[in-house]
Parts: sequence; structure tokens; C-alpha cells
Amino acid sequence: MNSLLKVDKALKVKVDSFREQITAEAENLVASFFPKKLLELDSFLKEPILNVQDLKEIQSEITLIVPDPVTFTNSHDGMDVQNAKKRKHEDGIGDDNMQGSKALAMPGGMLKCNGQLVDLIERVKPEIRTLIEKCNTVKMWVQLLIPRIEDGNNFGVSIQEETVAELRTVEGEAASYLDQISRYYITRAKLVSKIAKYPHVEDYRRTVSEIDEKEYISLKIIVSELRNQYVTLHDMILKNIEKIKRPRSSNNEALY
Repeated sequence: MNSLLKVDKALKVKVDSFREQITAEAENLVASFFPKKLLELDSFLKEPILNVQDLKEIQSEITLIVPDPVTFTNSHDGMDVQNAKKRKHEDGIGDDNMQGSKALAMPGGMLKCNGQLVDLIERVKPEIRTLIEKCNTVKMWVQLLIPRIEDGNNFGVSIQEETVAELRTVEGEAASYLDQISRYYITRAKLVSKIAKYPHVEDYRRTVSEIDEKEYISLKIIVSELRNQYVTLHDMILKNIEKIKRPRSSNNEALY
């Protein structure tokens, strides 16, 4: 090995120290952190904030005033009708050019988000980030345990690779939860902007309430999935820990 590739001894010592650090951290995660975290998330799922029966309690009021309707009086005087049409054209009011209300500023200042959902999201996001970071550490540990490529006796290696694939899948799913939260804010902001422009359209207001209810349900499912992923990873690694740490048996064991 040394004749094929020269490695600086000082760097090799640092790399070996890094491997030992990753190994100790990952083994502690699997043996201790994962079971504690799954129990913690299971308790979180039982809290009142995630067990609201009437979803109307999750909705937040949209405090935008509906302006008074603009009325136009009909006149039989041809001149008055012509002047009225001219005023409509100047104001941009016509059958082919319908525009909403101009919202230069909110009456009560900034229109707030749904406070209950924001508080819940701020509790869920750190849990998502933690799962991603811990999965990355355990994935690195398993990858470092994969032996060099050889012909035959690769059953244990296949288990290692399957474990790495599962950890990578969990990472991807957790990252998608963050994208889902971002999409909720963007979608809700667009709907609230529509309400500001078209305050007389009730459907936009109802859609905001539906979006809030949907996000609440989604957040509860996310917490449940986070717990389930800790359970799955803990169970999978423990059941296969022997093959993960020693993927290949020695020649003596193979003969006898």
C-alpha cells in the first residue's frame, strides 16, 4: 500500500482520529440518541397543540376591510351617459378591463401570519434539521465501514449499502419537509395578496382557511414521520449491526 501511494503520516493520524470520532458519535446516536428522540417525538404528538379537534381553531382572521361598492346612476340623457362612459374609461373601469382595489398599505399595518402555525413550524423545523444532520453522521460511519472491493463474500457489504441507501432516503424526505413549509408560506402570501386586491371575493378568504388547516394536518404528519424514521433506522441498524460492523467473515470462519 505504501509503495503504491505515499500518505503523509501526520495527515494519516488526523484522518484516523476523524474516523474514530465519527465512529464514536454514530454509535452513540444509534444506541442512545435515536431511541430517546423517538420517545420525545412520540410525546410531542400527544401534546394538545397537535391534537386540535376543531380545525376552525387553527384559522386566523383576515382583518381586511371590504370597501363600499361604487355605484353608478343610470341617466336617460345622452350627454350624461356619454360623460359617464368617459369617466369609466378614465378610471379604468370597463367591461373588458376589470381591476381590483389598489392596496397601497394595510389598514392595521403588516398583515400577520397565522400565529399558531408559525409557533408550531418553529418547533418542527429544528427536529427536521436534527434528523438530517444525524442521518448524515450515521451514513458517513457506515460508508467508512465498507471494505475494499473484492470478488465474493459481499453479502455483508450489500447490507451496508442498503443501510446507506435508507439513510440517504430519509435525508431526502426530511429535506422535502422544509420545502413543503416554504411552499405553504409562499402560497398563503399569494392568497392574502389576492384578498387585498379583491377584498369582496369570499372564496379567497375561505381558501386561506383551507390552506391553514391543510398545513396543520401536514405538520402533524411530519412529526409522525420523523418519529417513525427514528424507529425504522434504530431497528434496522440494530438488527444488522454485526454485518454492518463486520461485513466479511474471515477465511477460517468460512471454512468451518
